[in-house]
Parts: sequence; structure tokens; C-alpha cells
Amino acid sequence: MPSQVISPKRKAIADSSRAMFMWIAAMSAVIGICVVVGIAFAKQIFFKAEVVGKMTETLNILKDNNKVSSTLTSNILVLEANGALNSAKATPEEKALQVVLDALPADRNALSLGASLQQNLLTDVDGLSIELLSVDGETATPTGGSSENTIPIKLQVKATSANAIKDMLLRLERSIRIIDIDSFNLERNDEGYVATIGAHAYYQPEKKVELTQKQVPEGKKNEKK
Repeated sequence: MPSQVISPKRKAIADSSRAMFMWIAAMSAVIGICVVVGIAFAKQIFFKAEVVGKMTETLNILKDNNKVSSTLTSNILVLEANGALNSAKATPEEKALQVVLDALPADRNALSLGASLQQNLLTDVDGLSIELLSVDGETATPTGGSSENTIPIKLQVKATSANAIKDMLLRLERSIRIIDIDSFNLERNDEGYVATIGAHAYYQPEKKVELTQKQVPEGKKNEKK
């Protein structure tokens, strides 16, 4: 009799344990799914937030550019009417702004600079002859300190009189192309004068303004750069 009474109790306890285990397992699975879904939603939220942030940044840049575009246009019109620029044009058909581009080219064209020196600035000077002209050779640090965006020039000339040297220096000073002299050595001999000059000219690489696409990699929002 006692064994018949205890057996149903044990069975009920075992059934309860199994039911409880099944409920715990089911709830654990539900919680796990909820956590995974929550993480996925959080990643999407962060991703969308970063995309919106990049779009807002681009929109602000475009707004700022639109604000200054009218001022830039006005400044260009003023320069086109500038008397000094118009008087320095190579041909009447050129725009006044072309003078600025000629004075500060966008590329390091050493051949063009050398040709300009030899054929325009240093030619037809009475009593002056070119002994050496080297453009874009060994770079020497300019007097200002930095050699960035500069083209080194080494020049040696012979002159029968000091006035010829002076005339050459005035031509370099009045050149539309900016040329700074870093060193100057003048020697006198039986035939006249020998001047050795170290100088440099400038150029400024062009700035490109363009719209580009930027992909925001999903899942990398919180990585440090």
C-alpha cells in the first residue's frame, strides 16, 4: 500500500520538473531571439543615424557653397574689369583672369618656364649673354623656408657693364611670372661682369570641386578610426 501511494507523487513531481524545464528552455529561446532581434535593430538604427549624419553634413556644405558663390562671382567680375590685369594681358582677346593663371600656373611645367626665361625675359638685353640656365634642377630651400610648390632656377650670365645686369634684374622683377631671387653673386673680370643667381618660381596645383559618393559600411559604425 505505501508504495502505491508514493509512486503517483513521484510521477507528478517528475512531470512537474519536465514541464518546468520545458518552460525554462522555451523562455530562454524566446529571450535569445529577442536579444538577437534587438541587436539587429540597434545596428540598423546606428547605421541609419550615421547615414543621416553624412547627408546632413553634405547638405550643410552645399548650403555654405551656395552662400559664397554669389560673392565669388562678384569678385571675378571685379577682377575682369581690373585695369592692371587688363594691361598685362598677352593678347586683347584674353580674359583678365588669364593673367593670374599665367602668373601662378597650376602645374610644374619647367620647360615652359625655361623657354619664357630664355626667349622673353633674358633676350635682347644689350651686353648680356647667358652662360648657364638650369630650371628644376637640384631643389634649394628658398629664402622663405619651404620649397613646396616651387621650381628652382640657376642662372649665370656675362655682361659687359653693370647696367646690363641691372636691366636683367628689372625684367625679372617686372615679370608676370613671380620669380624670387635667393642668392646673387657678382664678379668682375677683364671682360666685364659675371653674375650667378639662384632663384625660384611658383606654381599652385588646381583645386578640384566635385560631388562624390561615400559608402557607409554597415556594422562598422563604432570602430575607432
